[in-house]
Amino acid sequence: QVQLVESGGGLVQAGGSLRLSCAASGRTFSSYTMGWFRQAPGKEREFVGAITWRRSSTLYADSVKGRFTISRDNAKNTVYLQMNSLKPEDTAVYYCAADIRKSTYYSGTYDYWGQGTQVTVSS
Repeated sequence: QVQLVESGGGLVQAGGSLRLSCAASGRTFSSYTMGWFRQAPGKEREFVGAITWRRSSTLYADSVKGRFTISRDNAKNTVYLQMNSLKPEDTAVYYCAADIRKSTYYSGTYDYWGQGTQVTVSS
């Protein structure tokens, strides 16, 4: 069982920045591919980005590319989502997720999810 706890959400003005953190339990965090997702009111959850376990390769949704950066600190069992140049349309609950399968290639399938943290961007 892996527990994920997000933090760092809040209210920020458009153009501002926030850094979200996701702390994971478990001794093998370095073997988890970690993803970030978000869900805005009335919308489906959407993929934001991910960082793989093997080479810490990152991939991003087009909507956040160039503005958001994912990183990880395996010593702290934590993955980060640095969000810059925030826009009102980035307002959502942000979730982190863990893929513990050690897939050779990015699978897009996740086994565990956090409870989410609210990000609100005012115009």
